[in-house]
Amino acid sequence: MGEVTLLAYLRNVRTLSHSEARRVYDWVGKKLDSQSFYEDRATDELIRRADFSCAQSVFEFGCGTGRLAARLLGDHLPESATYRAVDLSATMVRVARTRLEPFGERVEIVQTDGEPPSDQPPESFDRFVSTFVFDLLSEHDIRSVLRQAHRDLRPSGLLCLASLSTGSTRVSRIAARLWSGIHRLRPSLVLGCRPIELTPFLPEADWRIDHHVALTPFGLPAEVVVAERR
Repeated sequence: MGEVTLLAYLRNVRTLSHSEARRVYDWVGKKLDSQSFYEDRATDELIRRADFSCAQSVFEFGCGTGRLAARLLGDHLPESATYRAVDLSATMVRVARTRLEPFGERVEIVQTDGEPPSDQPPESFDRFVSTFVFDLLSEHDIRSVLRQAHRDLRPSGLLCLASLSTGSTRVSRIAARLWSGIHRLRPSLVLGCRPIELTPFLPEADWRIDHHVALTPFGLPAEVVVAERR
């Protein structure tokens, strides 16, 4: 799918509103962890490429149950590193806070209205992380989050993204088309997510892509991007 075709698709597809997404993810709750079989290969790749061992401050947009945050804080970030995360679902925020309690004051989890918070000073973070969230967002919201990420990252800070993608092999492209068809009929059946491509949203003037890879865990298409803030 080329850039022009992709953007036309995104403009015409109906995504869940923030209130609809909140209801879906409040209902899903802890069951969201069942997606780990598909997501873990992408997050493994992201962790390998994003050099979290050097990061002192991390922001996560859409933290879900806090599973990735716990993994980063427990195994990959320095003990002095701080972690701020947001989610629009009250259920996800509650589950994440419980999971991350052992890390004490190093962690702050905030419920938002679906927009990234703007209360932190510019250039506050070394890493801006969002995994399997952009595929839920409208084109407008994706661009809004990326503007905030560029504002919040320090120079040379890293944007760390993973997403459902449009596929890189015959099997994964078929899977993406089937998924897109279900999404067009009823987005909530696939938790509001649909295949997208990340790189068309990252202009060279703002981001230098350090790592970009397509993956097909269990035949399902995923994409990982690590980009440096210019």
